[in-house]
Amino acid sequence: MSILFLIFQQTMFFSIPLLIVALGGLFTERGGVTNIALDGMMIMGAFSGIFFINQMQGQMSGQLLLIMAILISTATGMVFSLLHAFASINMKSDQIISGTALNMFAPAFAIFVARMIQPNGVQQIQFTNTFRIESVPVLGDLPIIGGLFFQNAYITTYLGFVILIISVIVLYKTKFGLRLRACGEHPHAADSVGINVYKIRYAGVLISGALAGLGGLVFVVPTSTNFNATVSGYGFLALAVMIFGQWKPLRVLFAAFFFGLMKTIASTYSVIPFLATAAIPSDVYKMIPFIATLIVLAFSSKSSQAPRAVAIPYDKGSR
Repeated sequence: MSILFLIFQQTMFFSIPLLIVALGGLFTERGGVTNIALDGMMIMGAFSGIFFINQMQGQMSGQLLLIMAILISTATGMVFSLLHAFASINMKSDQIISGTALNMFAPAFAIFVARMIQPNGVQQIQFTNTFRIESVPVLGDLPIIGGLFFQNAYITTYLGFVILIISVIVLYKTKFGLRLRACGEHPHAADSVGINVYKIRYAGVLISGALAGLGGLVFVVPTSTNFNATVSGYGFLALAVMIFGQWKPLRVLFAAFFFGLMKTIASTYSVIPFLATAAIPSDVYKMIPFIATLIVLAFSSKSSQAPRAVAIPYDKGSR
């Protein structure tokens, strides 16, 4: 039972950042702008949040420090996404090239700044993980459910589910959600009824950047005690989650847990009895999440229905 709890909790740690970042990608693509810069935005968000924790640890209580880091990472991702929004919406540049440029810039920037501001030019930013909640009062004592959801947990896990609920409400129950989806499907029709397509697309990209920056921090905190300018390609996995989830929040949730489970197997195979005794090289396990990505996308690509106007720059004068 302890191994089951461990696998489930590790799956949560890997799935929640995937869920958050994939929802960010969903918002921007529903608005008509593709964002392959999610990985770079995750790196920037993780860098700012972890550096804040590194500097302020010992001056704030654990959970307050984490909440402040969450806000900083979210704001950083949002500001960084403005570069992609300006290039894609105002300049009408190729959105794939813009995203690729940001993905190349982010780790280089994080390494350069970390070496400049830390003693001896060290690029790794260390922190002490004081954010784990051993047991949530009352709920942690519940049989089975308490062990799965409310022990050895992080507030970021619950934050992921809150973001999912808010995303469903915003996309399907608000005027903004309707306008966002309209701009991703028929931007000229949306413009004809008075919707400012440029503003709506900017909002989608900013939401995407905010969630990607948050996802970067949420990925690093439960799984490491240092940040080395990488999020292990999680931004690209989040894109796969979004596509596999058919750009729908609830499907994205199940896709995130599937890929999170694959990542958990790759990381904890040594404690799973039948995998630990198998004569399989460790590198094979590390490839599992990416092999699963290729297989899933190969079988689901034919049925994928992306928003019709995604990745197409909007020109008000064209028809």
